This record gives sequence, structure tokens and C-alpha cells, in this order.
Amino acid sequence: MLDLLNDLIWSKLLIVMLVGLGLYFTIRSGFVQFRYFGSMFRIFGEAFERKPGQLSSFQALMLSVAGRVGAGNIAGVAVAIMLGGPGAVFWMWVVALVGMATSYFECSLAQLYKRREADGTFRGGPAFYIQHGLGQRWMAVLFSILLLVTFGFGFNALQSFTVASSLYDTFGLPTYVSGIVLAIVMAIIIFGGIRRIASIADILVPIMAFIYIGMALTVIGMNIGEVPETLGLIVRSAFGLEPAFAGGIGAAIIMGVKRGLFSNEAGLGSAPNVAAVAEVAHPSAQGIVQSLSVFIDTLLVCTSTALIILLSGAYTPGIEEVAGVVLTQSALAAVVGEWGRVFVSVALLLFVFTTLIYNYYLGENALGFFTSKRPVIQGYRALVIALVLWGSLQDLGTVFAFADITMGLLAIVNLIALAFLFKTGLRLMRDYDGQVRAGATQPVLDPKVFADLDIDRSAWPEVPSIVQPPAGATAPTR
Repeated sequence: MLDLLNDLIWSKLLIVMLVGLGLYFTIRSGFVQFRYFGSMFRIFGEAFERKPGQLSSFQALMLSVAGRVGAGNIAGVAVAIMLGGPGAVFWMWVVALVGMATSYFECSLAQLYKRREADGTFRGGPAFYIQHGLGQRWMAVLFSILLLVTFGFGFNALQSFTVASSLYDTFGLPTYVSGIVLAIVMAIIIFGGIRRIASIADILVPIMAFIYIGMALTVIGMNIGEVPETLGLIVRSAFGLEPAFAGGIGAAIIMGVKRGLFSNEAGLGSAPNVAAVAEVAHPSAQGIVQSLSVFIDTLLVCTSTALIILLSGAYTPGIEEVAGVVLTQSALAAVVGEWGRVFVSVALLLFVFTTLIYNYYLGENALGFFTSKRPVIQGYRALVIALVLWGSLQDLGTVFAFADITMGLLAIVNLIALAFLFKTGLRLMRDYDGQVRAGATQPVLDPKVFADLDIDRSAWPEVPSIVQPPAGATAPTR
């Protein structure tokens, strides 16, 4: 029954909704993810700045990358290639490029409708734009429950299981030892709150991502002559033009879309919870930065894994006995030697660990939608630590299937909300575009312009009224 529901949600309904809405958002926005692609890196450079006690845009970006870059980038890509052929990688690229627009709008809306907490920090996400944008409290409650169950509980146990199993297979470390160590480290981090979580992520995430991409560049450099043919193989296979995969175009599309959506999370409603906590001048600026995290996840990290596998010669079409992380390990070992297996295991450990931290925060944010009482939050933290320990000792196949269903339902609720709030998202984008065209180097949200919406005015400082200049003078920009 769980497999049937998973197939219905992920292989049919969500593919149509995510790709269809992503294309619609892309076209209606004038290809916003491409128009501002260069600006992503400029805004990214400015994102290091933050006010005391607040999270910077960079820290929010690193938190979302921590969640997006995980086991799916190492094991998931290998599975996509084994089941869908090299062409699956092409469709992962397509999904990412389209998903960048979806991520832009969901993260911009999360910023617009965020709320300031008593301690001065911010909280927001799909539950907040559903309640304050659509006025549908019941739908916001449903989303929060699904978010809490999926990420706060289910995926925390699953990620712990993945880490413990990987360390046992590679180093022979007993799973209970991994579970205890992981639980202790998690306790130290999560009881420090969101600022400590962010301080860990903005150090660890760039390091692990750049090292992994660096390893891929090493493999590419050692096989530079074969790169053009490998890229050609990916494109040909995507359209059934490669003889070895002539009948596999359907599998390539399904696996590429499914694994791409699972990896970059664009439209799932998870990343907006993190995007909302940053201190930014205009919501669209954070939407642009968050689009970059989709690019990093799929176009950089997933492609790195794909090239390691395809350039190594470890992949044989039609043979599916070796899949997942084992294929990636074998591929790297074939190029750089047996120490490549250890490298992949360590990379997987770091990727999954940061995802654990990210999952915890999503659960806390979901819980915060109902209550901010300290005993409840502390109880949730204790339960997460217990689940991390418990998950390291279990075979969680059934839990994984159930969490897949709740995550699919989470995406459906979020995408419905995005469809209804798209006009507000366009209005926000046009406000940003207008200021850019007027010469503003850093567009600012004026809450008076959006006074008809249920936004938290305390989250957005008042912008002084523009004084009309004398005749012939140039109007100042905000």
C-alpha cells in the first residue's frame, strides 16, 4: 500500500505539478532565474553582512544548502544513472533550472510574510504565507504537522541510520557507538539554538561542498579527453539517441525528474523555512540567493557525482547489482585508488550530518507555528536526540516509505499555496525589478507599498517617503 501511494504521488502527481508549475513560474516571471543569475553571485557576496543577533543571508543560504546537499547527491545520483541511464542526469539539470524559479517565489514569499519573534529573530515559511497570505489556518496547520512528522521525526531517524550504516560498512564501527556520538554532538548543537546551528552550517557546508567538487575536478582532469564524449552521452541518452539506451528515454525522464526533485527540494516547502530567518533589505534578494542553492545542489554537486561515475568506467549499462553509494565508491576508487572509498564515506558522513541539523530546524520551525513555550521546544529537542540514537540501531525501510509519502503531501500542499499566491509573488518581483531599473543598488521593501497585505510591519523598517525633487532635478532612488 505504501509503495502504491509513493508511486502515485512521486512518479505521477508531483512530477506534473512541480515541472508544470515550475515552467509556468519561469515563463510568467520572464525567466527570473536567468535574468538574475549574475546577480546571484553579487548578492551572495553581500550576503555575509549581518546585524548583531541576526542571521545573514549567507547563513540562511548555507542552512538550505546543508539540507539540499545530502545523501541524494552521492547515492541518489548513482541510483538515477543505474535505473535511468546517463540521460537521467540531463533531466536532473532540466528540473533544477526550472526549479530555480519555484525556489525564488517560495523563498521570496517566506521572507515577505515572516514574523519577528520576541528575541528579535525571525520565523517564517509556507505555514506563515498560507495563514497570512491565503488566510487558511487549517491548511497552515496541516503543512506544519506534515513538516514536523517528515523532517523533525522521520528523516532525522533515517539520516542517523544512513550515517551509522555507512561507518559500520567502511570502518566496522558498531552502529550504537555512532548513534551515541551523533546524539551527543547533536545535543550540543541544537540546544544552542538557530544561531549555533547556522554557525556550524556556514563553516561546514562550504568546506565539504568545495572538497567534494574538487575531487570531481581531479577525476575530470585525469580524464579530460573523455569529458566531451561523456557529456554527449548524457545528452544523447536523454533523448533515446544512444543505442545502448534507445528504449530507456521514459526511465531517464522519470528517474531524472524524481531524483532531481528529491535532491534540490525546489517546491517542497522545506527551504523557505530557513530562507525566512535572514535579515535582508528586500524579500526578492533572498529569493535570488536561494535559487543559487538549487544550482549548487544539482548543477555542481550532483553533476560532480555523475562525472565521477561515468568517467571512471565503473558503470556498466544494464547491470544493476551495484548501485547507490557503493557505485560511487567503486567509481572513485577506480580512478584515485582504494582510499577513494574512504573519501566517499567521509563525505557522506558530513553531508548527512548537516542534513540532520537542517531537518531538526525544520521540525522546530513547524512546532514554533503552534507554540513558542520553552518546555515544549526543549521536549522536542530531547525527542530528536532520542530518535537519532534509536534510528542508528534500526532497519527503517517502512519508516522511509512513510516519510516519502508525508513529504510528497507536504509538497502538494505547498504547491497549491504557491499557485494561489503567485500574483503576490509577481507583485513582489516587479517591485524589486522596478527599483533595479531605477538604479537602486540595493532595493528595499517599503511596507507601505504592501499595506494591503497581512505582513508584520515590525519585520520591515519604514522607508522614508521620497521627497519630490524640484522641476528638472533627478529623483533619488531608494
